[in-house]
Amino acid sequence: MGQAKNKQIILQQWGCIAYKEAWEKQEDIFRSTIDQKILNRNLAEEERLVTDNYLIVCHHPPVYTLGKSGSMENLLLSHKELRERKIDFFKINRGGDITFHGPGQIVGYPILDLDNFFTDIHTYLRLLEDCIILTLKEYGIIAGRLKGATGVWLDAADKKRARKICAMGIRCSRWVTMHGWAFNVNTDLEYFDHIIPCGIEDKSVTSMHKELGTQVSEEEVLSVILKHFCNLFDAKLQ
Repeated sequence: MGQAKNKQIILQQWGCIAYKEAWEKQEDIFRSTIDQKILNRNLAEEERLVTDNYLIVCHHPPVYTLGKSGSMENLLLSHKELRERKIDFFKINRGGDITFHGPGQIVGYPILDLDNFFTDIHTYLRLLEDCIILTLKEYGIIAGRLKGATGVWLDAADKKRARKICAMGIRCSRWVTMHGWAFNVNTDLEYFDHIIPCGIEDKSVTSMHKELGTQVSEEEVLSVILKHFCNLFDAKLQ
């Protein structure tokens, strides 16, 4: 008999939080979950503790983050210019290249023990994308995937019109995840003019605001995201 699977997800809403602080808090949760899994290996089955799952939602003051496979050439500002514009910059330990986080986004950081759900990173990423795709559909925005790239795109099949609305990058160790998505709801897209987003030169970036021509309630969008997230992962929030 295997260990019981925990499909409860603890929702934490951090509001506006500096990227570095959020990253450190994520790392603490991520590491403690892995430590518990390692400890469980040396315990009898009846003594093992079930690992917790978390979904953190927040937004950040303006910041560019560069994933471990990214290139500094995709940042088009000097460090002096970053300081002048009051934009932070961090090299981080997720996959992917460079992206922007800032006001008007809904950022999601699932810290899940995939042993509680399924052990397949490809499936995990596709479900995160599906969550945003289904959310956009409720607003009349048809979204999908771009072959060879993560994230959520509009008009992905049209090379001239393809544009990204949600960036994704994760880290996973011992089937525990961290990092996640940055979904442009009411984001100021001018920030993307100073980077080559995700290292893709010939594609643009968009937001719900730009597509719909109006401000969108981020609180309402979040409620739709949470509904689809729970359905896709067959989970319950607490």
